[in-house]
Order: sequence, then structure tokens, then C-alpha cells
Amino acid sequence: MPIAHEPTLTLNAGAVAATGTWQVHALAQGKAMATITAFLKSLKGDHLKWDLSAVDSMDHIGAQLFWNAWGKTRPANLQLAPELEEFFNRLESTGPLELPRSRQHRLTLVMKLGFAMLLFFEHMAGLIRLIGQVVLDLGTFIRRPGRGPWMEISANIFHAGFQALGITALVGFLIGVVFSYLSAQQLRNFGGDIFLVNLLGMSIIRELGPLLAAILVAGRSGSSITAQLGVMRVTEELDAMLVMGISHGFRLIMPKVLALAIAMPLLVIWTDTIALLGGMLSAKLELNLSPQYFLLKLPEAVPLANYMIGIGKGVVFGMLIALVSCHFGLRIKPNTESLGRGTTTSVVTAITAVILADAVFAIVFSGVGF
Repeated sequence: MPIAHEPTLTLNAGAVAATGTWQVHALAQGKAMATITAFLKSLKGDHLKWDLSAVDSMDHIGAQLFWNAWGKTRPANLQLAPELEEFFNRLESTGPLELPRSRQHRLTLVMKLGFAMLLFFEHMAGLIRLIGQVVLDLGTFIRRPGRGPWMEISANIFHAGFQALGITALVGFLIGVVFSYLSAQQLRNFGGDIFLVNLLGMSIIRELGPLLAAILVAGRSGSSITAQLGVMRVTEELDAMLVMGISHGFRLIMPKVLALAIAMPLLVIWTDTIALLGGMLSAKLELNLSPQYFLLKLPEAVPLANYMIGIGKGVVFGMLIALVSCHFGLRIKPNTESLGRGTTTSVVTAITAVILADAVFAIVFSGVGF
């Protein structure tokens, strides 16, 4: 391998002479590139003579460096070694590089809103079809329970219900402690310490318990359902099931809907109990309310209708989470990008649907339980 000599440029009486090795490995050594770039920028005028006959060797990088300094045109006074002619002939024949013009985005704000509305109605139509399919599969299951997917239902109850007991208990207990502590501080200012049981009972049993459990299940189990169906789409397991004559709705969707409809009310009861225990502990420490008084006053403060409304919310929230998660899971395309985006959209949509359903419950049952 020939020894690389440092590339140099000298200016003498209007003539620029180049010597050394003008290849990429020589230009990258030390401050050679910075020195040459500064020298080329300092040159003024188009009448200069260029002498490249003393250059040892050159590659396309070195030739492009000279070509850019000449304004992409061959200077009138240029001396080249015969072996360097090929580089500059090729650059000269290439001509200027013209990039294609970027296509302007012609969608206006109204058009974007229209496409968003069409996408929304498409999702709504797909969700309605999914609900109809679940109803039909449920009818088949009721007529022939012996051939039903009992193992799938049991497995989904275990994963979505039993395995969620820990996180729901922890969050419920902390919410009960915080809510009781903050409420006690305000009630003490008005001498209403004894009404802490009423406030905690109504808020946790009717609103906070079901909503908190549903949000946790949507983030935990809803994302798991969407990811599971998405991976089955990526690995073509869904297509294999259709080839074998196995219905997606009967074996995948209906068991998840039934499992969450059964597990969510139980999780609501569990979350309510742990949250009330946290509130009871905080009330004892903050207001010195005994647990006996708390338990004695709670049935009087919270009518049974509120408890039933909370359990009913659990059933509806569980079915909503399962339906939304399955809907987005079946729409995932066989690539990893769609899997991640679909899982995120599923969780956000499920939580939004739960909050909207909770608002509907609040309006419909506004006169019940007081």
C-alpha cells in the first residue's frame, strides 16, 4: 500500500498547486480537511490557474472537493495528470443534481375533520358488528353449554381478575387513605367529623371504587388482550383458526367478554373493601373515629342501591373494556408498528369509554340511592 502524503495547496502568482494524496483516508487525518476547506474559501476570483499534475493519487472524495470549489464547472486554466481526467469527466457529465419537488399537502382542516369523522364512524360500525357477533355467540353458548369455551373463560377470569387483586388493593388502599385524610381536614373546620363515613362510603362505593378498578383493568388486562390478538395476527394464528373452522368470536372474544363481566364486579367489591379499610385507618388516626363506629354507621350512610349501582358499573365497564380491546386487537396489521400503536389506542379508548359510561350512569341514576 503506497504511503499517503498530506494533501496540500499552495498559491503562487495566481496559480494554485495541489500536491500529496487526495483520498479520503488522507483527508481525514489530523486537521487536513479543515485546513484545505479554509484555504479554498479564501480564494477569490475565477482567473486562477489550477495545477493538479503533482497530485500523487485521488479518489472521488478529493475530486468532489475540487469540483465544489470550482463552482461545479471546469476552470479554464487547469492542468491535470491523465489518470485524473476520468474523475472530472464523470462529474462534468453528471451535471447538477435536481431533487424532486416535495408534494404539497392538499388536505385542508375541514377535510382532515371529515376523515377523522369517517374513521370514528368506521370504528363505531366495527364495534357494533362485534357486539352483534358476541350476542350470537352467547346464544350458541347458552343452547350448547357443553361445547362452550369453559377453559378460556376460566383462564381469562384468572388473568384479568385474580392476578389484578394485588394492584387494585394497593391503589385502592392508598386512595382511601388520601381521600379520608383530605376530607377529614376539611370536615374538621366545620365540625362535621362524623360525616366522614357518609362522604367516604358514597364516593368510594358508588364512584371511585368501580372507576378505579376499571381504569386499572383497562391499562393492565385491556392492553394484554389487544397485544395477544395482535401477536396472533402477526404470527398468522388467526388465519390458521379460520382455516380449521374455529370461530374467532366463539373462542377468543366471547370468553374475554364473559370473563371480564364476571371478574370486574368482584374486583369492584374487593377495591371498595380495601379502600374503605384505608379510609377507616386514616379516620382513626386523623379524627379518632373508632372502627366500630365506622362499621356501624356505614350501612346507614350508604343505601343498598348505591352498592348495586357500583356492581352494575363493574359489569358494564368489564364488557366495555373487553369489547374495545378485542376490537382494536382484531384490527392490528401484521407488523410490529401497528401492534404498538393499536395497543396504545386500545388502552386510551377503553379508559375514555369507561369514563363516558360512568357519566351516563351518573345522569341516569342521579335520583337513586340518596
